Amino acid sequence: MSDAILRNWDKGNVARWGKEPLLIEHGLHENPLFTRQALAELIQRFPKEHYALVHTGNRGDAKRTWREGEVGDLNGQEVIEAIGAGRMWLNLRNVKTVDQRYGELLDAIFEEMARRVPRFDTFNRGMGILISSPNAQVYYHADLPGQSLWQISGRKRVYLYPAAEPYLPQAELEKIALFGVEVDMRYDPLYDRDALVFDLEPGQMLTWPLNAPHRVENYDVLNISVTTEHWTDEIRRSQMVTVANGILRQHFGIQPGGRSLHGPVFLAKAALQAGWRRSPWMKRERRKRRPIDFRLARGAPGTIIDIPAYVVR
Repeated sequence: MSDAILRNWDKGNVARWGKEPLLIEHGLHENPLFTRQALAELIQRFPKEHYALVHTGNRGDAKRTWREGEVGDLNGQEVIEAIGAGRMWLNLRNVKTVDQRYGELLDAIFEEMARRVPRFDTFNRGMGILISSPNAQVYYHADLPGQSLWQISGRKRVYLYPAAEPYLPQAELEKIALFGVEVDMRYDPLYDRDALVFDLEPGQMLTWPLNAPHRVENYDVLNISVTTEHWTDEIRRSQMVTVANGILRQHFGIQPGGRSLHGPVFLAKAALQAGWRRSPWMKRERRKRRPIDFRLARGAPGTIIDIPAYVVR
């Protein structure tokens, strides 16, 4: 396939897909939708409620620093320059809802995946674009949907950890499902002994098993990456069990049992989580977005200005 998005496909990937990390070549970095000019234009019209501009701490800091801000009145090119001189990352979420061209590309990606991987039927697909500073980091966390990370420019190091105790305590996964808190997971540097480490270059995509914890460190260069996420029936069932187990643990003090995705126990848990989603508990417990409390400074790339905190609805 001359127009293939995934390049140099290995037929052995089919058996390993979703079961272990896979590093695969791709062609998104050649797509004109991801040039700096195209991204600058996208940033200028990106709704505030759909992006997160995050300022993080230095590597090695004992305490995690996470502040969210706004781009202010900077144009797209100035935003990219500010990120290139700072210690932050910009996540353009829900890109397909802002520009249909990215939605069409997202559909093409998953249509090709479905052709290559039998019975890979997905729904609720999503795409985000990450623009991050030299030496920026993404803290240790886990995601609920299936995930892939596509490198467009720059280089980053990705640490992947087993989706099992002690790296992924079930109680922590349940909190993510109930409260939407992905980056508050406990991280022990000793975990790195069992991490798989990948240096991601432009034209490479990394995908990993469901819920596998990971963290990311940029090399000393501006990074542009794409994230894609998806759900399958199996992932949906796993999420239902996670939510139900969290309800049992958090609200009833019951140590939840196994994680069967079929049978009468699964059906009972499916009913429990469905009832919770319709209850006032869900609205009370879902974590609201962090307040916006800084703005990018004009004329001083990489500098941020404190502003009165507010929350984007």
